[in-house]
Amino acid sequence: MAKLMVITLIGLVLAVVRDYRSSYQKRFNAFREVTPVELPNCSLIKGIEEGSEDLEILPNGLAFISTGLKYPGIKSFEPDKPGKILLMDLNEEDPGVIELKIIEGRLDVASFNPHGISTFTDEDNAVYLLVVNHPDMKSTVELFKFQEEEKSLLHLKTIKHKLLPRYVYVAELLAHKIHVYEKHANWTLTLLKSLDFNTLVDNLSVDPETGDVWVGCHPNGIKIFFYDEKNPPASEVIRIQNILTEEPKVTVVYAENGTMLQGSTVASVYKGKLLVGSVFHKALYCEL
Repeated sequence: MAKLMVITLIGLVLAVVRDYRSSYQKRFNAFREVTPVELPNCSLIKGIEEGSEDLEILPNGLAFISTGLKYPGIKSFEPDKPGKILLMDLNEEDPGVIELKIIEGRLDVASFNPHGISTFTDEDNAVYLLVVNHPDMKSTVELFKFQEEEKSLLHLKTIKHKLLPRYVYVAELLAHKIHVYEKHANWTLTLLKSLDFNTLVDNLSVDPETGDVWVGCHPNGIKIFFYDEKNPPASEVIRIQNILTEEPKVTVVYAENGTMLQGSTVASVYKGKLLVGSVFHKALYCEL
């Protein structure tokens, strides 16, 4: 009887492990193969070698790019260097990037580890950056004022970001979903819809001209956490048109197996130009 109980217990444990492994592999799209979708006019952006995890494009074509993210379990090509915020002018014929000097305030630049970024322009057209920062693997949000003439960021303070638009889009990475909420005057949210995808959806960017949502995705997310330079993580960009309607149109705009760009995280457009960022690799510039 005792032997039977042991065998039964072992069977239950193996079943739990099998189910957990199956769920884990499904959540990370462990076995998905990428069908290439090419764009004809793409090139890697010079000067970005340590990732471009998030980016934001202003209406005037200036783009801010976060680079140098260090995070547990994620590959880093420069683990001992602090992160940076880069600037790119998409109005230039052959745009490049420059590093924005950080005027420190109370910020410890040596431990600066930027992740997600957002921008806000006030009534006087002053531009502010909100940057998710992970100093010493903690999490803060840093507020900067962009000083265009000096090509610098003035650090103002550490805050919690409470700015919300009318509609709020939330990417649920491991569930492969994007949720759409409506914000009400009393700051409550109502879920309008949820969209399912066959990819891990990361950062979202809304085109202010069309309302289209552009998404940087991980077709096979497990390769991000178990990096193999001979089998690198793939990249994928999707575009969602008419997301608030009954039948949103979803298009895979770009997809490839990591030979050019590894581990895409974000995509954003400006006047027919597309920027695609990555967790720890390079960044892509395309003319659509």
